[in-house]
Amino acid sequence: MKSKTFKTLDEQIEILKDKGLVIDDIDNAKNILLRENYFFLSGYRHLFIKSDIYEKSFIPGTNFNEIYAVFSFDRQLRNIIFKNILIVENNLKSILAYVMSKNHGFKENNYLNPRNFVQNPTKKRQVNDLIRKMKRQISINGRQHTATAHFIDYYGYIPLWVVVKVLSFGIVSELYTVLQAQDQREIAELFNSDIYSMVEYLPMIANYRNLCAHEDICYNNKTHKAIEDTKYHNLLNIPQGEDGYVKGKNDLFALIIMLKQLLNRDNFNLLMREIEYELDILAGRLKTISIDKILEEMGFPQNYKDIVRMD
Repeated sequence: MKSKTFKTLDEQIEILKDKGLVIDDIDNAKNILLRENYFFLSGYRHLFIKSDIYEKSFIPGTNFNEIYAVFSFDRQLRNIIFKNILIVENNLKSILAYVMSKNHGFKENNYLNPRNFVQNPTKKRQVNDLIRKMKRQISINGRQHTATAHFIDYYGYIPLWVVVKVLSFGIVSELYTVLQAQDQREIAELFNSDIYSMVEYLPMIANYRNLCAHEDICYNNKTHKAIEDTKYHNLLNIPQGEDGYVKGKNDLFALIIMLKQLLNRDNFNLLMREIEYELDILAGRLKTISIDKILEEMGFPQNYKDIVRMD
């Protein structure tokens, strides 16, 4: 079995140059490799590699700055996506807390009561596990937040609209899946959505949240599960293959479709303007490949901007 060996910065530079990569500023390239990790190239250099699978060399003329430009674009993209997912997260926590408090009560013996969740026997274990997770997060984080500590000290309990602040998006997303149907419906309607879409989208968005928070590669991420067909696939005239639509199913554009449905109009329009701005900057920095190749990796159709005007 082959094993990787440590390479100095100078050795890393020589490997890249031997593969045909143009490096104008060696010191700057070494500083980038030191700070960002040589491994970062693996997620972006394939864009610039010759199509011959047996020849792992760069397309003639490929510059180190181009690869770093894609890396920088992906970082900006993550930041844009992340802050918008946080908006969805905050909206969900606030709306869920409001609906549950109104319909069932807001004290711990209300929102931690299994009777206030779906009574399907197949969900019983999941409900109990979630309640245990909630109790654990309250126990761990309750004293670390000013608001929760205040309610514990002065009232002896933490209302649901406060406790959601210490719950992870993953837990709140899963929590939605075990609410009673009438609660799910009321929450979904406040998002101008439906129960099925909410149950499908929230875990996927939570996974993207974690991806962005840990600075994983975002632009060409593919999810294990594909979203169901939406009206946007049809309105954008996305081509279909043997397995259905070829874009907007398990790629980054699928996330855009989900955010289109869960963000309000102003937030979504700003999201798309910011992504378009970053794509324009990247397009100006690419010489060896075109921006169309990046859009293809992202799963963005050429007319992706049209989604902004669609209801």
